[in-house]
Amino acid sequence: MAVALIAAGGLGGAALYNSTGQRVAVLALARDVPWGQVITDDDLVVARIAGDPALHPVSAQDRSKAVGMRAATDLKRGSMLTGSDLAQGQTVQPGQIVVGVSAKRTQLPASRLQPGVQIVVVNTPDNGRPDSLAATVITVGRVDTDGSQVIDVAVGSADGPRLAQWVAGGRIQVLLAPRGSAAGGSGPAGSGAPASPSAAPSAASTGTAPSGGAGAPAAPAGTGGA
Repeated sequence: MAVALIAAGGLGGAALYNSTGQRVAVLALARDVPWGQVITDDDLVVARIAGDPALHPVSAQDRSKAVGMRAATDLKRGSMLTGSDLAQGQTVQPGQIVVGVSAKRTQLPASRLQPGVQIVVVNTPDNGRPDSLAATVITVGRVDTDGSQVIDVAVGSADGPRLAQWVAGGRIQVLLAPRGSAAGGSGPAGSGAPASPSAAPSAASTGTAPSGGAGAPAAPAGTGGA
């Protein structure tokens, strides 16, 4: 009887181990992937973890589905990839607002704009010097028969009304931002790099603009703002 009980206990323990300790293949991050960036195959690795119903990682079998999607948040190397980390299109960060920018063909770069692309919208008024705002492309509309196009962009919430006013005036030009720059903030025309999304509200609320870097020319005395 004792031997039978020991044997039964051993079999029960083995079954419990297999149900709770079985390893499953999931996707993890091979390197940091910033918010909004398209996930590539090189960004992912396969990791084996103990199955746990409390965890919801993306299965390694769904690797082809994850590749090509965008990071819905800043993804860190070594962390497991979950469904909430993925987005079909570009997402809007907290503190940002979406503004529709209507522009003609001559106001847009020749390169096709896509969600996630960083741009700089420059206001070119008849009087006063140009001013600019950095933004992130969220959605690209279809080209109309007259060549115009509406592009939804995300900017700091404090900069949204100003951008909408520029668009209503029609005196804008859309530029491609330097690679590696963070969009969503504001900066004067000729500034070295756009401000980051987190810095945009504070810059707008204080009425200051980020420095254009060493060697940037000062504004001529007596010129009016945009």
